[in-house]
Amino acid sequence: MFLTNRDVIELQAFRHELHRHPEVSGEERETARRVVEALQPLAPSRIVTDLGGHGVAAVFDSGLTGPTLLIRAELDALPIEEKSAAHHRSTTPGKGHLCGHDGHSTILLALARGLSRQPVGKGRVVLLWQPAEEDGSGAAAVLADPRFEEIRPDFAYSLHNMPGLAFGTVALKSGPVNCASRGMKIKLSGKTAHASQPETGISPMAAMSRLMPELTALSHGAPPSTDFTLATVTHASLGEQAFGIAPGDAEIWVTLRTLVDERMADLCAKAEHLVAEASQTAGLQHGISYHDIFFHCENAPEAVAHLEAALQAEGIRSDEGNLPMRASEDFGRLRAVCPSAMFFLGAGENHPALHNPDYDYPDDLTAIGARVFMAVIRKALG
Repeated sequence: MFLTNRDVIELQAFRHELHRHPEVSGEERETARRVVEALQPLAPSRIVTDLGGHGVAAVFDSGLTGPTLLIRAELDALPIEEKSAAHHRSTTPGKGHLCGHDGHSTILLALARGLSRQPVGKGRVVLLWQPAEEDGSGAAAVLADPRFEEIRPDFAYSLHNMPGLAFGTVALKSGPVNCASRGMKIKLSGKTAHASQPETGISPMAAMSRLMPELTALSHGAPPSTDFTLATVTHASLGEQAFGIAPGDAEIWVTLRTLVDERMADLCAKAEHLVAEASQTAGLQHGISYHDIFFHCENAPEAVAHLEAALQAEGIRSDEGNLPMRASEDFGRLRAVCPSAMFFLGAGENHPALHNPDYDYPDDLTAIGARVFMAVIRKALG
C-alpha cells in the first residue's frame, strides 16, 4: 500500500474539512481552493484551475511518451439539510455532502500523494476534480473548456461509492451502467379569475390533473432492457396560495429516464405530445424546457479490462452487481472523448442511501479506491 498511516490520518482530516463546508453545483470555489492548497506541496507538473467552472486538474507528467490516464472525482455537494451528530457534519444550512463527493475527491488526493513520491515511468496522469456533477452540467463544461485539449486523455476512469453493496466489494461491467435522464419543466398558462367566478377564467387544473398520471404512464420495463423508460413527477404547483383566486398558471416538473441516449428523443416526443394535447383541450398555452441533462454512462470493454486486472491484483472481490442502475451520472460524457469506465465501490449493505440526510461517506473506502486506481496507473505507465 502506497499510503502511510500518517497519510490516512491526514486524508481523513481533509475529507472532514470538505464535508463541513459543502458547496452545491456551480458554487465550488472554496472546495476547489482547498484541493489546490492540498496539491501544491505535492508539486504536480501542472495545476489547471477554473476548468469548466471551478474544476481542478493536476497533471503528473513523466516527460516521456506514453498514454494519458484521467481519473475523475466530483467537487459538488447537494442542496439537502444534513441530519447527523458527527463532529464533521455540515456547517452550511440546507447543504450537505450526502453523495460522497468529498470522499471521491479525497481518493484523488491520495493518488496525488503516491504519484508525487513515485512518478510514473512514461505518459502522464491527470487527476480531475470536476464541478457540477449533480445537475449534469459539469462534465459538459469541462469538455467545452479550450484547455481540456491540453489534458485530453487516452483513457478515463471514475468510481462511485455505493450503499447497499457489501463494504469494499465492487460492481463493474461493460456496457451501460447509468441511465440517461433529463428534467422536463412544463408551464401551463391560462387566465386567473375570482374564485367566486371561476368560469370567467381558464384554469390549468384539469390539464394538470390529467397530465401527471399520463406522463407517469410512459414508464415501461426495467434495466437492463434497452426499451426501459421511466417518467417521475418530482414537483407540481398550481395557482396562488390564496382562497380568492381561481388559478391561471401551473407548473409540472418530471424526470425522464432511458437506459441509453438513443431512446431519449422518443420519450421526450411522447411527453411533449401529451402536454400539447392536454393544453389544447383545456384552451391553455404551454411551454417546455429541459434541465439537468445527463447522457447515459457506458463502460468501454478495454477500460473495464484494465479495472478488472487492477481489482484482481489488489484481491478485491467484484461482480456485475445490480448494474445497470437507474440513477444518472455525467461521467458518461467522457466516452465521447476516449474509452472510459466507472466502477461502484460498496459502502456497506446497511449504509444510509445516497442523497439521504443521514448519509456520510465511509472513510475506510479511501484507501481501497486509491489502491484500485493506482494499480491501473502502474500497470499502464510503470
